[in-house]
Parts: sequence; structure tokens; C-alpha cells
Amino acid sequence: MSDIEIAQKASMKPIINLAKQQFNIPAEHLDPYGHYKAKLSLEYINSLKDKVDGKLILVTAISPTPAGEGKTTTTIGLGDAMNRLGKKTIICLREPSLGPCFGLKGGAAGGGYSQVIPMEDINLHFTGDFHAIGIAHNLLAALIDNHINHGNSLDIDSRLIQWKRVVDMNDRALRKITIGQGGAANGYLREDGYDIVVASEIMAILCLATNRADLKARLGRIIIGYKKDTVTPIYASNLNAQGAMAAILKDAIKPNLVQTLENNIAIIHGGPFANIAHGCNTVTATKTGLKLADYTITEAGFGADLGAEKFIDIKCRMAGLKPSAVVLVATIRALKFHGGVAKNQLNQENLEALELGFVNLERHLNNINLHYGLPCVICINHFTFDSEAEIALLQQKCNTLGVKCVVSKHWAEGGKGAENLAQEVLNIVDHREPNFSYVYDENLSLWEKIEAIATKLYGASSVIASATIKNQLATWTKDYGRFPVCIAKTQMSFSTNPDIKGAPSGHTVEISEVRLANGAGFIVAIAGNMMTMPGLPKIPAAESIDIKDDGTITGLF
Repeated sequence: MSDIEIAQKASMKPIINLAKQQFNIPAEHLDPYGHYKAKLSLEYINSLKDKVDGKLILVTAISPTPAGEGKTTTTIGLGDAMNRLGKKTIICLREPSLGPCFGLKGGAAGGGYSQVIPMEDINLHFTGDFHAIGIAHNLLAALIDNHINHGNSLDIDSRLIQWKRVVDMNDRALRKITIGQGGAANGYLREDGYDIVVASEIMAILCLATNRADLKARLGRIIIGYKKDTVTPIYASNLNAQGAMAAILKDAIKPNLVQTLENNIAIIHGGPFANIAHGCNTVTATKTGLKLADYTITEAGFGADLGAEKFIDIKCRMAGLKPSAVVLVATIRALKFHGGVAKNQLNQENLEALELGFVNLERHLNNINLHYGLPCVICINHFTFDSEAEIALLQQKCNTLGVKCVVSKHWAEGGKGAENLAQEVLNIVDHREPNFSYVYDENLSLWEKIEAIATKLYGASSVIASATIKNQLATWTKDYGRFPVCIAKTQMSFSTNPDIKGAPSGHTVEISEVRLANGAGFIVAIAGNMMTMPGLPKIPAAESIDIKDDGTITGLF
């Protein structure tokens, strides 16, 4: 059966009852959206503040390939497996974006027998969080243009407006637009553009805010542009926008509870992309999981060079989190792809390509051990086409590096298929106090932080940028020097060229643009040809999605 068929045949339990049974959450602190999903009140979350935190486990992956790695699927399967072993465990995931759901990537609710449900709801609108973020973002954009139209008392330079519009769709035609056409009645003529919602600074703010007051303060600190002197920033608070924006986000700030196929509670909240944003679910969701359960399993987007680095250097640094272990997900198919095998030949045994592609896994593993200072378990997400010889070779190579390598069959068997993986993870987190380190010191200059990530993690020999960008970073270092950096880069390679597989070294990383996300509290550095508004592929997934007369959704994956 397809993923959606498996999900639709699942036996779901009312979320109110599950929350009470598993974590003793009173019904009055849950706002149900139907029978199977609900929001958890901030008042209840605040009541947990004196409870001791559980252990935090991070799931990441090798560099993504078209063959798929299954990071979300592994997170869910591992959570179900640990619950099967009698360990009080909760998983925290990101919310899917409609853009990739209708595009190339598909949904983000897991796969096979390791899924969160209701799968269709989670992938399509869910509880409306992304809609609220988009409206709050576009309200600020409307207020900016309205202010200028009515006299511009703040002296905003329309050429220096930093705040684009957003929409939760992959739509390349909106990257650069002209607004205000049709005369004075329609405002003033200027260039503008759209990003996808998950690239919005408001998404990052929601994911890093710790309460409503922090959310509103961060929204007020957003820099929307500059005065005509070109140096004086204009903040959202100068437009008195933060109150209305926070009001729009009044429900979006509350975490969402759903369940796995095995009826274990899962928290899904927030969803910034990891290649163009910081790629982690909300601080609120993760901290709530740590208070509710003995073990919280969370994921970070794409490979360990992107999502995991930002999880550690941005989210953990800001929120005071400390992971106990990392699970690095790989597939034999993906490693063969990194070894030069074409996608249509990945189901054929190829030991030579597997050995060549292993360097990608090895680079990620070394980064996790050396630069993050964390213990790691390798999860081989099993495919039916994996040969015994390929599995043996991969395990032998991992053993040579001194790391545990577990073949996990959670996609086919659910939590039962991941029990061996769960046991290896428990062997680490229950018996070993991890070291933990950031990739760079917060006292480095912004440029030095970018260099540290590129040279240490990506294997680059140098980082280059125009004099304008370097000067901008030098200027920002004076006021925002302690900010972490968020590098927006292709997820497909350690380099900025998505076609270079394996573990390239000696390459050059070019920073083409920098943005100040003052409300979120970090600097965005765009490396290479990275778009913050993706486009749809030649044959988008939307062409296969449909609805039957009885309301059943088909074609989601």
C-alpha cells in the first residue's frame, strides 16, 4: 500500500483521551481541531517549568539525494520503538509546507508503517499555523506600503525595503514583481518579491520565541528597511505592527498534538526549511517534550551540515538545549548515489559505488563527533533492494570507524523494526554523559563564523564575497556580532554546487547575499544559487493529488 493508504487504514484514537492516558494532560488545556489533533495551551506548558528535563535525541542524515533517506520516518519509528521498550518517549517534528507537498519533495509525515496521522490533515493546512504566519508577514508588508502612501513620516527609503511578501507555495513567477501599477490610487510603483512562508523571519521567530511576550518583542525588532540616510533602520515597532501580528499568531504559538500509527503522542510545531532557514521545530515544542517525557526525539532538516549545525549553533545556543546523542540516517541507495550511480540503477548491487559514496557518511559522522562533540549511532534505513553483501560492507566500514551501525526496518515493520536501533540509542544516552560543543565561538566576527562553518563542516578551503557584503558584515558585527549565522545553501552537497556528490574538499564557498534577521536573532548568509522562493518541477506532485466524492484524499506521499 502507499503511505496515504496505510495512514487511512490506521486506527486512530481521540487525541484528548491519548493525551490524558499517556501524559496526564487535562482536557481543559487542549483545544481540539476535530477528534485527532489538538493544540496545547501555553498555561499548561508553563505549569511544567519545575519538572526535570528528559534526554534529548537528535535525528539527522547524510546529504539528501533523490533516492530519499527517511529522516522523519526514522524519527517516528525510533519513537515508537522506544515506547515499545517501555521508555516514556515523545517525538517532536516540523510541520510540512504546502509548497514542497505539491512540488517535488512531497509531504513530511513519515512513511510506510512509521507515520504521524491524520496524514492528510498534517500535510494539508493542518491547524492553520502556516496560514497565520503568512498573514502576519503580509500584514507587515501592507503596513509598510500604506505608511509610505500616507506621507511616509518615518522617511522610509522605498529602495531599501527588506520585507518581501510570502506565500506557502513554490511559485517562481513571484520571485521578483512590480507593485503599485495603475496610478496613485494603487499606491506607489516599486519592485518587490515573494519568499515561501517557511523562509519568513516570522517563521523563525515563532520557532525561537519562548512565550507570547518574547514573540511580540521579537516581532517588534524586525528590521523592515532603512531611512533615506541609508543607515538608520526602521523596525516593525515603528509601525506599531507587533501587537496585531502577535494577535494573528495567538493560536499558532501553541504546539500541536497528533499521534503515530502506533497511537503514541507526537508534537508537530513550526517548520522553517533547513537550506534557506534554520530547519528546526519550535523551542516551545522541544522544551515541552523534555518536560513531558523521559526521552524526546527531534529532527533537524536535511543533512547534518545544515539542519544539525543550525539546531546546535542557533536553537541549542539560544534555548540552552543539550542533546545526549545523535542518530545519523543513511540508506544504501543514497550512498550509492553519492558514489556515482544513476537514480534508475540504485536497486542493483554495487559494492564499489557504495564504498565510494561512504565518504559522505564519514564526513557527517566526523562532524558530529568532532565539531558537535556528540556520540552517534548510524541508522541504515532498510530498503528491500539492499543486498546482504552491501549491508555487510557498510557495517564493516562503520565498525572500522568505531561507530555502531544498525539496520532498521521501521518503514516496513513500524516500531518493532526499530527496536535494535532504539536499544543502541539507549545504551548511549543512559550510560554516557556527552560532551557538547558549538561549531564556533559566539565572540567571533560574523565573517569568521561563516568561515568556521564552511571550512570545518563543508570542507571548503575558502569563503569569498564581494566587498559590499564584507563591509555589511563588518558593520553588523559592531551591533549584532554575537548573533549566530544561518547559511542558506543547497542541501544536496557539502559544496554550493548540488551536482557535486560525496565529500568534496578544497572548494570555495561564495556568499552572494546577507540578510539581518533581527527579530529571530541571527544573520542569514546566502551561499551559491539558493532561492528563498522555490519553483515547481516539470511534473509536480500536485498532478497526482485528488479527492474522491466521499472526501477521501488520494495521491499524497
